[in-house]
Amino acid sequence: MVEEVNEFDFENRIVASEYSEEHDADVENPLRPKYLDDYVGQTVAKSNLKVYIESAKLRCEALDHVLLYGPPGLGKTTLSGIIANEMGVNIRTTSGPAIEKQGDLAAILTNLNEGDVLFIDEIHRLSRAVEEILYPAMEDYSLDIIIGKGPSARSIRLPIPKFTLIGATTRAGQLTSPLRDRFGVLLKLELYTTEELATIVKRSAKILGIDITEDGAAQIASRSRGTPRIANRLLKRVRDFALVKGNGSITSEIASFALDALEIDHLGLDNTDRKMLEAIIKFYSGGPVGLETLAATIGEEAVTIEDVYEPYLMQIGFLSRTPRGRCATKLAYDHLGIKFATNANFQHSSDQKSFFEE
Repeated sequence: MVEEVNEFDFENRIVASEYSEEHDADVENPLRPKYLDDYVGQTVAKSNLKVYIESAKLRCEALDHVLLYGPPGLGKTTLSGIIANEMGVNIRTTSGPAIEKQGDLAAILTNLNEGDVLFIDEIHRLSRAVEEILYPAMEDYSLDIIIGKGPSARSIRLPIPKFTLIGATTRAGQLTSPLRDRFGVLLKLELYTTEELATIVKRSAKILGIDITEDGAAQIASRSRGTPRIANRLLKRVRDFALVKGNGSITSEIASFALDALEIDHLGLDNTDRKMLEAIIKFYSGGPVGLETLAATIGEEAVTIEDVYEPYLMQIGFLSRTPRGRCATKLAYDHLGIKFATNANFQHSSDQKSFFEE
């Protein structure tokens, strides 16, 4: 299995939805809502979650284990904190790669209090040995510990407080079936609409003390790729332009000027996205082209293309994966201002629509 991207430099790619502690921590932490009523978007997931939480509180029991999955930057970590606040319990946060040994997880579990929340980010990256410890912990609230070695080894079952495990993942398909089946609540987070993102931008601007107009918030929201993390990141950068090039207030004009300077177009595509689409169209007649070939053409790692660039381009209907390789759609041609010519390798579906046109 191909390893996840962990060395890619997102510093110069402002529309990357992955979390960067260096660049996002100081903005996201004060902006994160604390309760469900303040949480914008994810209407279906939020309304169902309200019922589950209220039911658990009426029964005076811990909430069932929750699995949050969806693209990065949509609020999985924020939602875990909200669940803990709504339940009135403490939250312990860690990540799959950080738990290297069974003893690490056992130490965390034994230090939890009754009803506490354990949040494991990127839970699909847990090692198989550590995952085995979770099974009895999630089902029976106990730990099976082996004492001694060889013929004298014996197993002891250690009870632990009843807790709620919240797992977050961007790759639900990579979870093993035994682990996935032990979650009682499965919530998929969807990309946000432009209107929801505009509300988030206005809320963030108010908290940060930034003067912004309705049109200015809408301009930022429309180029945020349906992701709150990107919207908040763009808000910071547009603020810089507003202070230096304007009077400090973010209007539609200054937002458009700033985002154009950052080479982010009206659909949120940056220079790298356009470079990739142009390579497929100009060098390979729109495709299909293999992943490794495309990576060599634009000078990127194949795993970076697959995990970072492709998902959004596929979501808005600009890119198609076929058994023979990647193909650019007519929507991509139109966006780049290139005349579309149907070829034998790729047939475009006339009813295909962009995500933002639906």
